[in-house]
Amino acid sequence: MNKIKSLDDLRKMKQNMAGDLSIREKSTNPEKMIQIRVAMATCGIAAGARGVMNAFVEKIEKDKIPAIVTQTGCMGFCYAEPTVEVRIPGKDPVVFGHVDAAKVEEIVDKYIVKGELIDGILPVSFQTIEEHENK
Repeated sequence: MNKIKSLDDLRKMKQNMAGDLSIREKSTNPEKMIQIRVAMATCGIAAGARGVMNAFVEKIEKDKIPAIVTQTGCMGFCYAEPTVEVRIPGKDPVVFGHVDAAKVEEIVDKYIVKGELIDGILPVSFQTIEEHENK
């Protein structure tokens, strides 16, 4: 834990804690909220997922979007890292690949706010043999 050396340090700590509490409060009913999940496995982190997660947090706070940003493990799309899953209530989840700060802006402004489909959606058509045979 960092030592508090000034009033500004204390204010920054308070601000960070308030953000953490806000996420916890929102998470009591996540199915009713927009959920943004950033894949933070080793390959995602190596490809820049931390910066992508920070960009999402900053963007939704700045634009006051009622969403929760969390991290998740591997989504199985290592070739397309950083990957992000967006769940909007009432819609199927969508996974975006090769996400960077510019793509974060586009995902929030066009897909989440306006409901427009954008480039970068990864196809999620994988089926197990059992699922395929039962059709």
